[in-house]
Amino acid sequence: MSSPILSIIIPTLNEEETIAPLLSHLKKYSRTNIEIIVVDGGSSDETIKVATSLDVTVISSKKGRARQMNAGAKQATGDVLWFLHSDSTPPENFDQLITRSARQQIWGYFKVKLSGDRLGLRIVEFFMNLRSRLTHIITGDHGIFISREIFHTIGGYHDLALMEDIAISKRLKKIALPKRINDPLLTSSRKWEANGIVRTVLTMWTLRALFALGANSIWLEKKYYKNK
Repeated sequence: MSSPILSIIIPTLNEEETIAPLLSHLKKYSRTNIEIIVVDGGSSDETIKVATSLDVTVISSKKGRARQMNAGAKQATGDVLWFLHSDSTPPENFDQLITRSARQQIWGYFKVKLSGDRLGLRIVEFFMNLRSRLTHIITGDHGIFISREIFHTIGGYHDLALMEDIAISKRLKKIALPKRINDPLLTSSRKWEANGIVRTVLTMWTLRALFALGANSIWLEKKYYKNK
C-alpha cells in the first residue's frame, strides 16, 4: 500500500461510547488512502479495547490533548494531519475535501454544526463560525488540518493544559490564513447541554480572555473543569 495522504489523529480519554461510531464512519466513507491514529491519554473505560478492535493504530500518551496530538503527529506518515475530536461526525466526503483544500492552503478547518436541536445551539454555532472566519483563531471543535511539514516546522502544539488550539492558530495564521471547508463537521453539543448553554459560553469567553492576558494554562484547566 502506498503512503497515506491523510493522517487522522484522534485524542481520547474515556470515550468508549463515541470512538466506535466515529471510527466506523471514517472507515466507511474514506475514498483516499488514510491512516487513523487514536492517541489515548489513560482511559479507565473500554476506549482502547474498542479502538483496537476496529483495526486502527492505537498508541498511549501522557494525559493532555496537546501532548496526545503531538504524539499522534510523531507517529503519522501522511502528508496532511487532521486533528479530530472523538465526538465529531465528518461529512461523507471528508477526505477529498481535506486533501483538495490542503493543495490550496497549508492549514484549514471545517465549518461546525452542533448536534442538538435547541435554538440556543444554532446561535452558538453561528457565532463559533463567525468568530473563526473573522479572527482566523480556530478551536478543536472545527477539526483543524495542517500540512505535516509545516506542523513539524513550527514545533507542533505547545505543551499547554488548555487553549493549545488557540495558540497554534496564532502561530499558523502568521504564515498563512486558513482554508475553511463549508461542508459542516457535526460536533456533539453534550458540553453545552450538560452544563447549560449560557454558562458554557460565558465560561469559555472568560477563559479565553484570561489566556489572552497571560494566565497559566494549568490554572485555566482547573477553572474549566471546576465549572463542568
